[in-house]
Amino acid sequence: MIARLLVVAICAVQLHAATPAARIRALLDSSAVARASFWGVQIVDLGDGRVWFERNSNRAFLPASNAKLFSTALALTRLGPDYRFQTRVVAGRPADENGCVDSLRIVGGGDPNLSGREIPYRMGADSGDPLAAIGDLASQVAARGVHCVSGDVIGDDTAYVWEPYPEGWALDDAAWDYGAAVSALSINDNVLTLRLLPADQENAPARMTLSPDVDYYQIDNRVRTAPGERKVSIDRLPGSRSLAIWGTIPPGDPGDTERLGIDDPALYAATVLRDALMRHGVAVRGTVRSRHLFPGQAAEPDDPGVELARRASAPLLEDLRITAKVSQNLHAEMALLAVAKARRQTGSREAGLAEMQTFLTEAGIARESYNLVDGSGLSRLDLVTPTAVVRLLEFMYRSPFREQWLSVLPVAGADGTLHARMAGTSAAGRIYAKTGTLSHVSALSGYARRRDGRILAFSVLVNNYNVPANGVTAVIDRLCALVME
Repeated sequence: MIARLLVVAICAVQLHAATPAARIRALLDSSAVARASFWGVQIVDLGDGRVWFERNSNRAFLPASNAKLFSTALALTRLGPDYRFQTRVVAGRPADENGCVDSLRIVGGGDPNLSGREIPYRMGADSGDPLAAIGDLASQVAARGVHCVSGDVIGDDTAYVWEPYPEGWALDDAAWDYGAAVSALSINDNVLTLRLLPADQENAPARMTLSPDVDYYQIDNRVRTAPGERKVSIDRLPGSRSLAIWGTIPPGDPGDTERLGIDDPALYAATVLRDALMRHGVAVRGTVRSRHLFPGQAAEPDDPGVELARRASAPLLEDLRITAKVSQNLHAEMALLAVAKARRQTGSREAGLAEMQTFLTEAGIARESYNLVDGSGLSRLDLVTPTAVVRLLEFMYRSPFREQWLSVLPVAGADGTLHARMAGTSAAGRIYAKTGTLSHVSALSGYARRRDGRILAFSVLVNNYNVPANGVTAVIDRLCALVME
């Protein structure tokens, strides 16, 4: 009898140990990577509201790109999935008898996809002509009978306040594609791609190409062709349009590609529009310049001018898929400002964050559980708790936008930033979640569709690790697999 009771007791202990929560706890307690870093986890069953597992769920963490969950949810609910942006080219007066206008303004309306990106989003799609949208606008201008611009071509991004870099971004972020300046007038994600190839002879300067091929930065190329390892360094002082590039590239090297951020997107837009106009036979006698609305500056009365060209964006939902699936920082920032402009009549980051606070209060998220200062999560001042993230996920799952919202998120083993993770496991195709990565930060938050029909909302935020990032993501992915069991 005693032996039989002992067997029953042992079986009960083993059954308890086999629960997902027990296995997750054992994973985190036994992993050297997890023990050497700070983990916040919450997993909630959306069917009955039961908390499956939590650890440090009310502690604040840097969320990295998990902040995009907040900005994309805000944009989807406040603007709606069919919202569209407009980009216009206007003149101060109609063309004269010679087909000349005094000046032209390209007026940004917040379209984040004036680029060669394929829409709808498709994993692995090739990019088209990055300046195709500008070429279309220039073609429309020429078709209106404009033959010359006697004055300047102006890039006008005054729809949003000129605050190109949110508080808490690092100084060197601005030099690269992931930290490109934020503007209501953005061409090709405000990025130039620099390609370096070895010369045919040793000690000769490396060959250099730009895409798009636009004369915007002054580049001092001191990269030499020399045997050894490829070592290339790039420097641009904030606010400068001078690039210094130095180092070595060995003969036969496949080349080095660097994606560089543009510091004044409105000026860049004016530059590429001028070049496109000239290719369409429109002479430009003036120069190019930008027009900004600075913080604290009163907006000038809207001058509609004479519209010569217009381009409408794809529906907002298509861009939110891009924003979340590829983790596009610029687009997340533009989404925040679009909400500010539409809901509070001023396209400032302050107004966008105020509307964010109102939205999160409606979602039942406590004010002390988050501190968001940007839309992308690139700021080192952002903080959220796993509880706040899961509450947002619950709110969106029960909202009228559920299906659109789920379609925004990367899918494990299938697309976006999760396309190469959890492939071939029980989590593949069943985890819909947003990744997040900064130095010493890794995150994954979203939904798990279990085979038993249960839907779980989860948030895993990891800070303060000092090991290779793939070691942390491996533990997160193993945690997701345990959730599916």
